[in-house]
Amino acid sequence: MQLTVKTHAQTEMIDLTAQIQKLLSEHGVQEGICMLYVPHTTAAVTINESADPSVREDILMVLNQMVPWKAAYRHAEGNSPAHVKASLMGASQLVRIENGRLALGTWQGIFFCEFDGPRTRKMDVALIAK
Repeated sequence: MQLTVKTHAQTEMIDLTAQIQKLLSEHGVQEGICMLYVPHTTAAVTINESADPSVREDILMVLNQMVPWKAAYRHAEGNSPAHVKASLMGASQLVRIENGRLALGTWQGIFFCEFDGPRTRKMDVALIAK
């Protein structure tokens, strides 16, 4: 399955937890694993706090400090920082499924990380039943 993600900024983190849980409910998987994969070299997926939006802002702030847009990059396309940030965050996540729900911690959410937007992106979702 694939989720379509429309991003609106050069860098942003979009909470997809509810959409992924909806897919899980629609397919009726009660126990197993949910595999998430982002098939892009300038985007990523991560799990972090979803209760306070300032956490997302802080993560993006630190990534932008660590990997600034202006530097002596050699990649001709001009989006080297997006490639580096995507590598730092990672292209995949695994989440257990328990009793038909994503087994996330109390404050955790699943975030699509855009580093070269705005764009229309994809996230692959594979539900593996136990």
